[in-house]
Amino acid sequence: MIRFLKLAFCLLIFSRSFSQEKWDLRKCVDYALQNNISVKQADLQIRFAELDLQQSKLSQYPFLNLGGNLGYSSGRNQDPTSFSLITTGYLSNNYSLQASVDLFNWFTKKNTVAVKDYNFQATQAGAQKARDDISLNVAVAYLQVLLGNEQSNLAAIQVEQTKSQLESTRKQVDAGALPELNAAQVESQLATDSSNLIAAQTSAQELLLQLKALLNLDAAADFDIASVPVDLVPVESLADLQPEAVYNLALANMPQQKVDELNLKAAIKSVQVARGNMYPTFSLFGSLGTTYNDKANEIKSKTQINAPIGTVTVGVANYQVYPLSPFDVYSYGKVTYFNQLNQNFRQSIGLSLNVPILNGGNLRTGWQRAKLSLKQTELQKEQNSMTLKQDIYKAYNDALAAFEKFNANKKSVETAQKVYDFAKKRYDQNLLSTYDLLISQNSLLTAKSQLLYSHYDYVFKMKLLEFYKGQGIKL
Repeated sequence: MIRFLKLAFCLLIFSRSFSQEKWDLRKCVDYALQNNISVKQADLQIRFAELDLQQSKLSQYPFLNLGGNLGYSSGRNQDPTSFSLITTGYLSNNYSLQASVDLFNWFTKKNTVAVKDYNFQATQAGAQKARDDISLNVAVAYLQVLLGNEQSNLAAIQVEQTKSQLESTRKQVDAGALPELNAAQVESQLATDSSNLIAAQTSAQELLLQLKALLNLDAAADFDIASVPVDLVPVESLADLQPEAVYNLALANMPQQKVDELNLKAAIKSVQVARGNMYPTFSLFGSLGTTYNDKANEIKSKTQINAPIGTVTVGVANYQVYPLSPFDVYSYGKVTYFNQLNQNFRQSIGLSLNVPILNGGNLRTGWQRAKLSLKQTELQKEQNSMTLKQDIYKAYNDALAAFEKFNANKKSVETAQKVYDFAKKRYDQNLLSTYDLLISQNSLLTAKSQLLYSHYDYVFKMKLLEFYKGQGIKL
């Protein structure tokens, strides 16, 4: 029992330590790629496309079908031996082997295979797009959680700072150096700061739940991320991310552009398939077959009989009349199962010509629709390329603006810190009111918050710009 309790205690300690492990960005992305539902659905689409490709390839091979049936028929039927109509029941058994192969179909099946192959490759590229999108979304969500945590920490520091200031002010009020109004003002500020802390903590928890959802983790799961300073998040230089260069890389590497190119190739082959369907096709066919019927009879023996066929009276004498020659009398018996199969064996071979003449215009309409689909695919590809270029240039401008705003906010924090330090000295010397001190304190907090947000916003924008290169993002 004691040994069991020790084991249980060890397992409990291990499970707690494991559950408390904090995830870094790489682990989050890898887990999402394995468990995210969108990624799993994309992988299933690959499998469907692969099966379609296999089916189209197999359709090029000869058709071969083996069939057989066993049945009982009753009522008015045809005797299988004499072919006369009889009223009886009989058991029948049939076997057949049929084969056919296309000799020439204007490359319709070959082009269909090409269409399915392009669709398969496009599905693979689409799945890669889903993975890239999830990686980017997880990275952004991860950074948002970091931002939320840092904002929460900043709010907590502000609360502690205001508490310390309240304690100092309360001492001076109790000593009669400051009026009670000063303490009330600081207490009001503390209440505001505490409310801001609760809001920041709630926001951080909501951001963490959003990250869990992307990872397909249960909302109640014990989960936390590693705290990484935003300064350590790898970011490429803006000089290496010029929009035109990024756009050229995107055209060559972005999965969506690969999908568009493959869809265009598939549409071209689809036009060829639709056109080939309007032309005659040639095929070779052949078959083997045999039958069995339990009522089938065959001649077992033959006997020649020279018996009188009547009498003739001449005068008072009676004479027997015989046929000019003996006649045959046959005896019949059942034909055995395997003998019937051998006797009824048959085979056939031939050529088939299929010429579409009148089909309600379906084939020509299908050809016209295929050409329109090709044009639509071309336009969609062009539109996606234009949109991509616009998005890249916008992302570059946004990243540049975020970088400049980040630098400006750093100067704002430096200035606000100097103002607050100066105000705190004057306040400690009773040369500045509590209200003015709180103003400078709030200004410093606002500047720090804006700096923190602008720093993360810059990283967000840079990650998006990296993403458009189609080479993955640095984690």
